[in-house]
Amino acid sequence: MARKNASTGRKILKYIFRIILILFISSSLYVVICRWLMPPITMTQIGALTDGYGLKRDYVSWNQIPRSVKLAAIASEDQLFPEHGGFDWKSIDKSMNANPKRKKRVPAGGGASTISQQTAKNVFLWQGSGVTRYIRKVPEFYFTKLIEWTWGKRRIMEVYLNVIEMGPGIFGIEAASKAYFNKHAKDLTPTEAAMIIACLPNPKKYTVRPESRMVQFRTSHILGQMGNLEGDDDVEDVVRTP
Repeated sequence: MARKNASTGRKILKYIFRIILILFISSSLYVVICRWLMPPITMTQIGALTDGYGLKRDYVSWNQIPRSVKLAAIASEDQLFPEHGGFDWKSIDKSMNANPKRKKRVPAGGGASTISQQTAKNVFLWQGSGVTRYIRKVPEFYFTKLIEWTWGKRRIMEVYLNVIEMGPGIFGIEAASKAYFNKHAKDLTPTEAAMIIACLPNPKKYTVRPESRMVQFRTSHILGQMGNLEGDDDVEDVVRTP
């Protein structure tokens, strides 16, 4: 009986290991594929459809996203994005303060996720708080490191600005630009770019059109931070268009 139980236990462990191995290989391959191709759909986008918000999106290339949008995203969401390895560790903050040229750069406030983490969560995982948030932490770490290693900063930023929700059922900077300003993303002014990025903490609550008080406040702050980051070589390496 003991031998039979031990044999059954080994079979279960082998089965679990096989599932984990398949998930690991398939997810790794999908990350590599997304290095060149935009994700066909995300769980967040599926959620928008099932919740009745619809799905508005129009993926655009790096060259079609203006510098001001990229700069606004860094200024608002993750000012250490050009230099960290995916996570805003305290050691990064210390190294920033030790370098005179980076003293004007500040980490994202309120314990916000980095742009890399947000990209990993939006492309490969799911939204949610409570217990599901803690369940998500391990795969989020895995996918964040994987895209940092395989995609590079510009690709992470490009995917981020194409898949992030920027209003109820509105995904990506091109769809947001058309919805709010009736123009292509490449034609956005810096103020318009900052207005759209200002809604990101809660795009269903902080409305761009009509402009909510929070978006109005954050737009002014983001524009100020964008000016503060001008001339930073590390930031410029990420946001510039070849």
